[in-house]
Amino acid sequence: MNVPLLDLKKQYNSIKPEIDRAIQKVLDHGMFIMGPEVRELEEQLAKYCGARHGIGVASGTDALLLSLRALGVGQGDEVITATFSFFATAGVISRLGAKPVFVDIESRSFNIGPDGIRNAITPRTKAIMPVHLYGQMADMDEIMEIAGSRKIPVVEDAAQAIGAEYKGKKAGQFGVLGCFSFFPSKNLGAYGDGGFIVTNDDKLADLLRRLRIHGSKPKYYHSIVGYNSRLDTIQAAVLSVKLKYLPQWHEARRQKADNYNRLLKNIRQVTTPFVHKHNYHIYHQYTILAEDRDALGAHLKAREIGYDTYYPLPLHLQECYRDLGYEQGDLPVSERLAKLAISLPVFPELADAEQEFVASAIKEYYDKK
Repeated sequence: MNVPLLDLKKQYNSIKPEIDRAIQKVLDHGMFIMGPEVRELEEQLAKYCGARHGIGVASGTDALLLSLRALGVGQGDEVITATFSFFATAGVISRLGAKPVFVDIESRSFNIGPDGIRNAITPRTKAIMPVHLYGQMADMDEIMEIAGSRKIPVVEDAAQAIGAEYKGKKAGQFGVLGCFSFFPSKNLGAYGDGGFIVTNDDKLADLLRRLRIHGSKPKYYHSIVGYNSRLDTIQAAVLSVKLKYLPQWHEARRQKADNYNRLLKNIRQVTTPFVHKHNYHIYHQYTILAEDRDALGAHLKAREIGYDTYYPLPLHLQECYRDLGYEQGDLPVSERLAKLAISLPVFPELADAEQEFVASAIKEYYDKK
């Protein structure tokens, strides 16, 4: 049995007529850049996320970059964020000339630890950027209390968490800005790159809309230097179709996670995901902690089972950040989990038999040891 980490063909085939019609409509009207579907999606997604404004951009990375730029982050500033994340989280800070200040994660949730944030604040701290990793939100009550008491803006890196909830509130509703990715593998994925920003701040929304079109308003008049970061009309059309199915896809992923929890619970070398009771986890990834992780991965590959290791080297130990002075052992939880974390197939169309095959392969590996 071949079990891929993700099968986007199955998802496309399940909604093919709607997708094809939406794309054909764009081809027919020919407004490929900033066409009407972009505004329609922005309105739909802002409502879904519980925000006043939604701004489509070219990627999740650009969502973070433009958000920090809109807050005035620049040379000499510091932005506090998690070391256990995709590189874009830190890369956008560096691209603005600011310094990423890395904080360790909690051992159970993989999310940034509030105590680490508190201890990392300096007079140069310009923003705090928590990451909602794998589809579960960070401890936003405490993070917002820390930030609010010091009047530091919070930007939510919710690239993996659209529709995730913390105490009944969706990702993106806490910070002054919330950032999402539409990379094809995301729970709400485009057929190419795409990103999104939500905010309730009218001035920030206006600035972001200018920044994404070279800083112009009106057209050809530039008060600031911006970027070319527009969400393509075809991608907006695809995402509008998919958005209707997102709640049921979330529930399907949660059912798959429950199934894995049952299948793996008696394998002592495996720790299944921890979920805070107040969180609605959308399982962008189903990530376990596994002894002999790399050898297990090789075993799964030999059985034609897809997997990935998000993320094998924390950001503070990346070569490009050597000049920041971090050393092995500085952020021990992230360093330890980076050697144990492995993500298993968890897409909505995954069959029970495929999950059973994955679980049996894991059990087979440890039974041999």
